[in-house]
Amino acid sequence: MDCQDSVAAGSNCYKRRCHRDKWDESLRIHGPRPSQVYTLRVENGAGIAVETVGLEKVYGDGPTAVRALEDVSLTFPNGEFAAIMGPSGSGKSTLLHILGALDKPTSGRVVVGGTELSGLSDKRLTLLRRERMGFVFQFFNLIPTLSAEENVLLPVLIAGKKPDKYAKRLEELLDLVKLAGRRTHRPDELSGGEQQRVAIARALITFPNIILADEPTGNLDSRTGAEVLELLKESATRFEQTILMVTHDPRAAATAGRAVFLSDGRVVDEAIDPDQDEILERIKTLEPDG
Repeated sequence: MDCQDSVAAGSNCYKRRCHRDKWDESLRIHGPRPSQVYTLRVENGAGIAVETVGLEKVYGDGPTAVRALEDVSLTFPNGEFAAIMGPSGSGKSTLLHILGALDKPTSGRVVVGGTELSGLSDKRLTLLRRERMGFVFQFFNLIPTLSAEENVLLPVLIAGKKPDKYAKRLEELLDLVKLAGRRTHRPDELSGGEQQRVAIARALITFPNIILADEPTGNLDSRTGAEVLELLKESATRFEQTILMVTHDPRAAATAGRAVFLSDGRVVDEAIDPDQDEILERIKTLEPDG
């Protein structure tokens, strides 16, 4: 089937896009994905997972208004592992929440895999998050009465799908996070690192295109945190997923292929394949006394 009437992002003309050949390969390997009927789609460039254009976020009105984000325009390609950094109050968590359709911008555009989020109903935003995104947080948010494998399968159950269809995926992920031998253990029987690895497997179970991680190593010691970061990096490579990670830790950010720096709600710098020393130097320039 030929794609017709393609238009550039920003145009007032919209179209429904054809499925790409890569999804045919995904179907062959993993089976069918859930149907994705969100809205009319825009052509925002081949291989773009997430894009923001002129993003603004303002809380409140009048003289007490707080501008959390200002004119943020970013592009994240498919398969990229990117870190979002900045001082406290720089807007990095606000940006991540908007990218994950957990919050809405005051103005500007967010395009996720060709779907523009503005105007989507709450129901369609929920479907988009459920089918295209996975979330990893600083606090693991595991259900204490469920075993490790039951926590991993939780998104499948919430979506009303049959767990049996995800049996192969479950085995693959438990092997990836090295918890095959701990699958029946409840969270209180697991270490902090093991609980975070369960949370990562849970985020990956439904084949999401994008993983959003908010301080995923914040509650872990340095050794365990490094193991979690390697898992995220391997996931981006193995499953061609885009991983967007908010962190204040230069060691964590150095694991990513790109670091984006925010200050006072604006993108002020970025680094490609940064090392820890480079990140530290750039962070110093963003501090109030820097």
